[in-house]
Parts: sequence; structure tokens; C-alpha cells
Amino acid sequence: MPSADASLTPQVHWAQRHHQLYLRVELSDVQDPDITITDNVLHFKAQGHGAKGDNVYEFQIEFLAPVDPQPAYKMTQRQLNITVTKKESQWWERLTRQEKRPLFLAPDFDRWLDESDAEMELKAKEEERVNKISIENRIPKDPFRHLKRGYLFMYNLVQFLGYSWIFVNMTVRLFMLGKDSFFDTFHTMADMMYFCQTLSFIEIVNTLIGLVRAPFMPVILQVFGRNFVLLLVLGGVEEMQSKAVVFFIFYIWSMVEIFRYPFYMLSCLDIEWKILTWIRYSIWMPLYPLGILAEAVSVIQAIPVFSSTGRFSFMLPYPLNVTVPFSLFLQFYLVFLFLGPFVNFRYLYKQRKRHLGPKKRKMH
Repeated sequence: MPSADASLTPQVHWAQRHHQLYLRVELSDVQDPDITITDNVLHFKAQGHGAKGDNVYEFQIEFLAPVDPQPAYKMTQRQLNITVTKKESQWWERLTRQEKRPLFLAPDFDRWLDESDAEMELKAKEEERVNKISIENRIPKDPFRHLKRGYLFMYNLVQFLGYSWIFVNMTVRLFMLGKDSFFDTFHTMADMMYFCQTLSFIEIVNTLIGLVRAPFMPVILQVFGRNFVLLLVLGGVEEMQSKAVVFFIFYIWSMVEIFRYPFYMLSCLDIEWKILTWIRYSIWMPLYPLGILAEAVSVIQAIPVFSSTGRFSFMLPYPLNVTVPFSLFLQFYLVFLFLGPFVNFRYLYKQRKRHLGPKKRKMH
């Protein structure tokens, strides 16, 4: 029954399914809605913008049959939607107890279905639910799922702690010693960096055996590229270990990883921290090019050092008897250093679009 007083009444559209009622109240910018159901009567009162401007609007509806006294509602900028659950799943011949329809009430043709259509919809939803359960039951559950996740969580935790140790120590030394900290970075941080970078070969194995779903090429390029620079270019000759460029390589590597590995840790627990996701898929854009530049500088500085020392050079067998200097490999690697990362950049850009791009909205 409509409200008996002379207050303003909004236009209300309604539709139903066997188990629910849907009311769409034509009010925009609704504030402080008071929606209750008492004695099977819905009481509505709210401030909003309707046909009579910005005012307080109210109405009452006595339902045809018993309903749940706890309505649910959702406000949008243009309207307010109320969902009421029927006590019994059945089709109503009308909404209100009174036979004459209130003037403010009209069918919601956007959601309107007749009884047969609603039964078909209900049947389709039930079939979909049964099919989903059937498919889920057919898919064999991995008995080692939790063990695998635990292993991946621990691996990422160890890497995070290692790179955090490097990053924090380098930052403290930078503030305490200034530029002097540049020149002994290798001697103070190399052991932990050796540990972390050598451990990263596990990521190749994880990808190969399908434990981690990631394209193989970007993983192998990063792991082998970093270890080539660390073990051979920097660790191969003492002359390179006191170069200032070592500081920038180590600092950039650790800055990337102290965000990447926590992201993977939370993924193992099915937890997403939005700010961490944004940093993980954004910080690579400035840091990866800077890291490549720092690695390229180290290779350029290493070429004359390896040429003069002959370190890692080797002789081709008879009849060639030609000495191949390691510096030649460094020159080839320098070209690769600027071409190879495009594979990584392309993959990371796709990942960024997938995680941070605009979400497709479902149309109801």
C-alpha cells in the first residue's frame, strides 16, 4: 500500500524471479536511505534528486506474500536498487497485497521476465551450477599443491631477504661513506650477490618443470645475463671489482628484486596487495633500462682489461692455432645486451597491461 501522507513519492520499477524481488527506485544522488521491512511492509525514506527535484522521498509497499525482513540495496549515482528475498520460492501474480497497482509502481522492463522465461532462466542456472561442479570433480586435484606453494614461498622469501640485506647495507654505507662506498661494493656485497644470483638458476628449473607458469625465454635471458656479468665480467678480474659501476649494478638489481619477490610470495598465498602489484609492474620501466646501461658500462670497461690480461682467452686447435680473446665475446655480448632485453620488455609490458590495464565490465 502506498504511503498515506502527502510526502513526495519516487517512481519505482519492479521485477521478480522465483526467489527474489527487484525494485529500482528512480532517485539520483541518494543520501541516508532508510530501508526496512516490518510486518511484511517495505518502508523507504531517503534524500535524493527525483521528479520533484532534490527532496525527501518515501513510499511503502505491502508485499503479496511473506518476504525476508532483511532487504539488500545498492546505490549508484543515478538510482537505488533494492533486492528482497521471498520466503518461499514461487511466482507471484503481482507485487502488492492490494489488487490495484499503486500509481508510483511500474514494471521494470529491463529485467522483466514472464513465469515461463524465469523458469527457463532458473533451470539454465541450475544446469550451469551442476556442470561446473561436475567439471571441478573431473579435474584431478594436485595432492602436492600445498607443498609446491610452500616451496615457492620459501624460495621467494630467501631471495627477498638476500636482496634486502644487500639493498639496506648499500644504502647505509652510501649515507655513511658517500661516494667512497662505490669502490668497495664488490668486496662487501659480492658474497651475498653470488648467493642470490646463483640461487636464481632454480627459476629456470621451476619454469622447465611447469612449477611456475612463465615464458622460458625471458627467464633464461635474465638469469644467464646477470650471472655472466657477475661471475665473469666483474668476478673474473680484480681490476673490475673496484669500479664504481659495480655499485650501480648491485643497487639496481636489488631495488628491483625487493619488490618482485614479495609480490611472488603473496601470490603463493592468493593475496594481492594493489600498491605492491603496481610497483612490481611499473618499477621495471625506469630501472631495467638503467640496469642495462650500467651492465653495458661494465662490459665496455672490461674489454681493455681482459685484452691486456688475456684472462679466459683460449687457443683454437690445429691447424687454426688462433688465440680467441675473451674480449671478443664481450663485444658480441655488448650487442646482445641492447637487443636481448626487448624480449623481456615485451613480456613485462604485456604483464603490466594484464594486471594494471582497465578491467572489462560485465554488462547485466
